[in-house]
Amino acid sequence: MSKSKFTTIGRKILMALSGFFLMFFLLQHLTINMLSVISPDTFNEVSQFMGTNPVVQFALQPVLIFAVFFHFIMGIVLELQNRRARTVKYAYNKPSANSNWMSRNMIYSGLVVLAFLGLHFYDFWVHEITEKYIDGDMTGLIDPNNPNSGYRYYDELSEKFIDPIRVIIYIISFVLLALHLLHGFQSSFQSVGVSKGKNFIKKFGNAFAIVVPAGFIFIAIFHFLQH
Repeated sequence: MSKSKFTTIGRKILMALSGFFLMFFLLQHLTINMLSVISPDTFNEVSQFMGTNPVVQFALQPVLIFAVFFHFIMGIVLELQNRRARTVKYAYNKPSANSNWMSRNMIYSGLVVLAFLGLHFYDFWVHEITEKYIDGDMTGLIDPNNPNSGYRYYDELSEKFIDPIRVIIYIISFVLLALHLLHGFQSSFQSVGVSKGKNFIKKFGNAFAIVVPAGFIFIAIFHFLQH
C-alpha cells in the first residue's frame, strides 16, 4: 500500500470517528432541547448543570468545537483530493448512475451546515460565554443565597425563534443536515471497516438522519408558534 493511499485511509477513519462523535452530540443536544417543549423547568435545570459543570465547560466544549471544524475541514480536504485523483471527468463516468446526488455534493451541504453552526454558536454559545465570563452576569443561574435569582435559559431559547426568517434558516439548515447524514452515517461505518449488518446500519442511519433533524425543526416551529 502506497504512503498516499495509507494517508487517505487514515484521514477517512479520523473523519468517520469525528462524525460519530458529532452524531452523538446531536442526539444529546436534541434530547436536552426537547425538554424545552416538554418541561421548561427541567430544561432550565439541565441547562444550568451543563452551563456550570467545569468538565462540560472547559473539557468537552473545546473538544466539540475542535471536532466540528476538524470534521468539515477534513471532509473538504478528502473531497478535493478525490477530485484531483480522478482521471476521467464526471461527464464520462455518468455519476448519476453510480452514486446519488447527495454523495456527490457532500462538500456543499457540509459548508452550508458549517455556516449554520457558526450562526448557532453565535446565537447561544458566544452569547452565554460573553454573559458569564466577560460581563460576569450570573443572574440566569440559581443562587441559593438569592431568593430572587432565576433561570434565563428557556427565555433565551424561546426568544431566538421570534423572527420567522431565523426559523426558516434553521429549517433549511436542518433539511440539508438530514441529507448530509443520509450519506454520511453509512459512509462513517464503511470507513472504519464495519461490514456486518449493512441493512440494519442503512435503516438505522436513515431513521437517524430523518428523526434527529426533524426533532430540531419541530422545536424551532414550536417556539415560534408560542409567540
